[in-house]
Amino acid sequence: MSRTSRTTRTTRTPRSRRRATALLTVPAAVLLALVPSTASAYPNPGTVTGSVVVHDPTMIRDSSGRYLLYATGGGLSYRTSTDRTAFSAGSDAFTSRPGWWSNYGTTEAWAPDISYHGGKYLMYYAVSTFGSNKSAIGLAGSSTGLPGSWSDYGTVYTSTTSSDYNAIDPNLFVDDDGKWWLSFGSWWTGLKMIQIDPSSGKQLSSNTTRYSIASRPTGTKAVEAPYIVKRNGYYYLFASYDTCCAGTSSTYKVKVGRATSVTGPYYDKSGVAMTNNGGTAVLESHGSIIGPGGQSIMNDVDGDLIVYHYYDGNDNGTPKLGINLLNWSTGWPVAY
Repeated sequence: MSRTSRTTRTTRTPRSRRRATALLTVPAAVLLALVPSTASAYPNPGTVTGSVVVHDPTMIRDSSGRYLLYATGGGLSYRTSTDRTAFSAGSDAFTSRPGWWSNYGTTEAWAPDISYHGGKYLMYYAVSTFGSNKSAIGLAGSSTGLPGSWSDYGTVYTSTTSSDYNAIDPNLFVDDDGKWWLSFGSWWTGLKMIQIDPSSGKQLSSNTTRYSIASRPTGTKAVEAPYIVKRNGYYYLFASYDTCCAGTSSTYKVKVGRATSVTGPYYDKSGVAMTNNGGTAVLESHGSIIGPGGQSIMNDVDGDLIVYHYYDGNDNGTPKLGINLLNWSTGWPVAY
């Protein structure tokens, strides 16, 4: 039922684009013309080369300007780039996989989320099996962010087969006032959020509330992979809708809503709540670009990026890296 069996993604392990500098000088009116009016008008991913077969990518730029990208599979698969275009593969994040993963029926990890806080790289990630909500979110830390340097800190949050939620697809958001929040979730009753203790990276003991931030109470339950950013006074919740992991049959798409509080309620551009099937499209299938999703948002020197995977219709549905810039001039994110 849930997004998962990363065991079906055998091409990942054997959740960059057109040059942005040229776009920096484009007048705002021209950028507005890039706003898609239909799904077929969504932009193709920018050009990336090299080792670009990935799923659920998360990316960060270190102090030297090098891009570190981690993705679903194995002990969290790794790619790196110096120019955001040419990517090369390296060793997995974990050279020795934590033994507790086997409690959740797996020896691989999914959907990492990398960030840098307090002089340390942090990576939240998920372990589970296909279609199950017996799942756990784990946390690791590193001083360099490089493969082999990660220390695992164990579980952060879990779900069981009797839970009405699924503890996968984590994303850490740190607010302007220093409060930490972790959103997560897949299918079942939708996307959730808990408050995190900055000193431990785990749930804050004085606030054990599990907030609901997005769901699909009617029809399909298919919403997952939350990612939150704050721009221009609003909190924006990005999420992947519908089904992934089926190659060219995938129906994944990225939608967004916004709120004036980090815990919601989030509404789409039409005023529909994200807890009631709402969501404004950011990326959808078009041409050979099938099922874009598993997204993360990264702020780079030239603006915000949406980093995601899609299934290549010209390559038998192989999952590949997509990177586009985001334009916020309308008050809503538009990929270009």
